[in-house]
Amino acid sequence: MSEFCTHLPEDRKKYIKDLGSILVDDYGKKDFYKPEEIKKANQKAPWGSGSDYSCWGMSVFSSHEDFDSYHKASGEICDYAEMKQTMLDGISSEGLNFVLPELSDAEIDLSWLDLGDLFQAVGEFFSSFLD
Repeated sequence: MSEFCTHLPEDRKKYIKDLGSILVDDYGKKDFYKPEEIKKANQKAPWGSGSDYSCWGMSVFSSHEDFDSYHKASGEICDYAEMKQTMLDGISSEGLNFVLPELSDAEIDLSWLDLGDLFQAVGEFFSSFLD
C-alpha cells in the first residue's frame, strides 16, 4: 500500500456516515463534492479538529479529477482508486442516508474509460462483418 497523506479513520463506516450526512445537510445531494466542501464538513464532524481525515473523505465523495487536482496543488501524493477501495471495502450502504456503490476491484475507478468511444469501436467492429 502506498503512503497516504493522513491515517485511516478507525471506524470507516461511521466516518463515511457522519461526513456524508454533513455534506448532504450543508450542500444538498450531489454526485460529487468539492475538496473544500469535504474539508469544511470534516471540521464540523464529531471528531472535529482532533483528526483530519478529509483526504480519505475526498476519496469517497469527490471526483477523481478534483481529488488529483487538490493533491497536486497541495504537494501530497495520494492514490484515489487505492484509497477509495480501502474506504469502501466491505462497507454496505445500509443505515446511510445516501447510497454507496458496491464496487469490485476492477470497477473501483473507471473514470479513464470513455464509454462513447468504446461503444463506437465495438459497433464499427461488428458492422465490418455486415458489409
